[in-house]
Parts: sequence; structure tokens; C-alpha cells
Amino acid sequence: MVIKKVSLDIVCGVTSRLPETNRPEVAFAGKSNVGKSSLINGLVNRKSLARTSSQPGKTQTINFYNINDSIYLVDLPGYGYAKASESVKKSWGEMIERYLHTSKDLKAVFLLVDIRHEPNANDHQMYDWIVQNGYQPIVICTKADKLKRSQIPKALRVIRQGLSLPQDTILIPYSSMTKQGREEIWQKIDELTASQAVVEEENGNNQSPEAGV
Repeated sequence: MVIKKVSLDIVCGVTSRLPETNRPEVAFAGKSNVGKSSLINGLVNRKSLARTSSQPGKTQTINFYNINDSIYLVDLPGYGYAKASESVKKSWGEMIERYLHTSKDLKAVFLLVDIRHEPNANDHQMYDWIVQNGYQPIVICTKADKLKRSQIPKALRVIRQGLSLPQDTILIPYSSMTKQGREEIWQKIDELTASQAVVEEENGNNQSPEAGV
């Protein structure tokens, strides 16, 4: 995708009403230190659109990034931040579940996991939430540059087995440093959102000349 316009359009907190954007949405979920902000910045070729921090747990809202006025990339709160209180963790979890359960425009969910480590209980819980709400997540395995190329296939097998993923689940190694996996992720986003874009274009073309006058 050629990025012509990108902006942070909508920020939703715990008590916010979730928007109906009427555009395809693609969501990104992952632990608070897995690199979601770096991934989003890498996808849109911006250095600081999504704020990155050395302190985990900074993303405490659902952030909607407008791409070319055609789709939204949705950054979900990072989960599993150990220093957050139990009440805060509970509110973040409820916010994520509410979005997954109620969004009318959500087309796909990407689950981010650290390629260097076996999935933990928080990863399992997030995967289960996504599946229970009717989505089969595409798994992005971040920080691929931290491994040798020869180590990546084994690491992917560990993640697939650790999450008990179906054989047809897509795993994409990604590096924010080298941009490995960026084109593959955009290809999947384009495939997942293209059908709605075609329908909208056809609906527009079918309007009578008087429509909108």
C-alpha cells in the first residue's frame, strides 16, 4: 500500500463509547513490551506516529489510525504489564473484549508475540479472546532481527505449538529494524479489507447522477 495520508483520528478510553468508523478496521493485540507501536510506525513509514517507550504499559487506550481515509489500523492496549494493578488490568481486558465483541467494522486481528520466547499465559488468554469473538488471528512474531536466520523456523514451531495453532494459521516473522515481514503484513491487510472497498466503490458508482446534489 502507498501511504498518502496517516493520522491518529480516534482515542478511546475505558469509559469511551466505541466508534462506528464505517471503514474496514484491522486490530493489533499483544503484550505491552512486544513492539506494537514500533510495528505500526514501521507499517506506515513514520518514526513517531505511535508512541514507543522503554516503559511497558504506555498504551492504555484503543487508538484508531486513519490510513488514506480508507482503513483504520487499531492499536489495542498492551496486556500483561506486571506493574499495573489488578483493577487496571481488568479494565484493559474488558475494554479489549468489548471492542472485539462489538465492532461492526473489524475485519481481522493480528496477534503479536515475541519470536524469542514461548507464548505465556497472557498470550494464550489473548488468543482465546480473539477466537471466542469469531476471529482467527494472524500471528506476527516480532523482534526477528534478534535471532539468526537459521533459528527462525524452530522459533516459529515453538510459537505454533505453544499456542496450539491450527495448521492454516499464518505466522509472519517481523523486525522493526530491518522491516522484514512488512510487505507480507500489508499484503494480508489489503486482502482482508479489499472486499469492503470494492463494495463501497460499486455502491458509489451505482448512485444516480442526482444523488448527493
